[in-house]
Amino acid sequence: MAVSSLAHEVSDLCLGKPALRSLSISATVGEALSALKRSDDSYLSVWSCDHTSKEKTDFDDCRCVGKICMVDVICYLCEAKNLSCPSSALKSSVSVLLPKTPGLVRHVEPHSSLLDAIDLILEGAQNIVVPIQSSSRKKHLHKSSFGPTLHNGREFCWITQEDVVRFLLGSIGLFSPIPALSIESLGIVGTEILSVNYHVPAISAVESIARSLTRLISVAVVDDSGKLIGEISPFTLASCDETVAAAIATLSAGDLMAYIDCGGPPEDLVRVVKARLKERNLEGMLELMEEFSSCSSSSDEEYFSSPTEPLRGRVSRSRSGSYSARIMRRSEAIVCQPRSSLVAVMIQALAHRVSYVWVIEDDYSLAGIVTFPDILKVFREHLKWS
Repeated sequence: MAVSSLAHEVSDLCLGKPALRSLSISATVGEALSALKRSDDSYLSVWSCDHTSKEKTDFDDCRCVGKICMVDVICYLCEAKNLSCPSSALKSSVSVLLPKTPGLVRHVEPHSSLLDAIDLILEGAQNIVVPIQSSSRKKHLHKSSFGPTLHNGREFCWITQEDVVRFLLGSIGLFSPIPALSIESLGIVGTEILSVNYHVPAISAVESIARSLTRLISVAVVDDSGKLIGEISPFTLASCDETVAAAIATLSAGDLMAYIDCGGPPEDLVRVVKARLKERNLEGMLELMEEFSSCSSSSDEEYFSSPTEPLRGRVSRSRSGSYSARIMRRSEAIVCQPRSSLVAVMIQALAHRVSYVWVIEDDYSLAGIVTFPDILKVFREHLKWS
């Protein structure tokens, strides 16, 4: 029964999905930034294909070579040379933003099975590109660098790890009794976590932030005793603008959490960032911040709360949103315990639109993390024996 449920084709998961918006590999970082701000989605697909040629008609001539989001831009601007002259950095090729990790985006045909998709995810894929028939059935190619990816009459969508896990949750009864077992007994509590101390400079976490993006997790923020305080989440950063690079360059990890939290940065932190930029002669980044000075700022209430407030009271209750809308997130971590059941963790992650859940002990010390690939591996192993 479980095997038959995975006999679905990947095209079944594409129903209702919008066509991908295409950004050309020839675009600049500045053009990518503008496209991200115009898009309803956090990620944009980057394509290598000649949209102006009428001679190329093969599917292989047009390929998605990666994806980018605002976090890629922010991390790039955090490099020392780019902090000094962000205007020059924005003129660079968008290729500098593409992650060096291969295989994050993979192409498949519509008739590929869901089991094939799971295998690709376990190999490291985050997004699986699937061709769909264009509703307009147009035969010409778009010439803009940011538009629907249309090639030889076909548009494309992609399915994510979340899409696959959500589908499996709908058929969870077929896998009994696996879903009721604890994540600890299933051996899926990962210990390869990315963490940073609350008091260290946020700039020291840039590499971890970039790595967390390629793993679809977050950077845990812990106190001196290893207790989880919150997180620096790529999903939160993706909802910010490029000026967050200035905050990362000047604030501590703890202050950065307050800066990127819902509602916009507290005004006192904005003043601190600007003052420190002046002290370090980072005039270019300061000018970039001034362009956004009219943005509304949040109150200082959360910033002055104790950084060691018990995690039980800091668990996020507002990580939700529509399917395609860009979601504003908070810095509180989504947590479970080793004895939590697999299905409970699945529901928790899907409800909060995250691809991982932190695992903590009774004293709130960080024990590990459970990710969507960890969960999918359990189902894949089960299918080997069913």
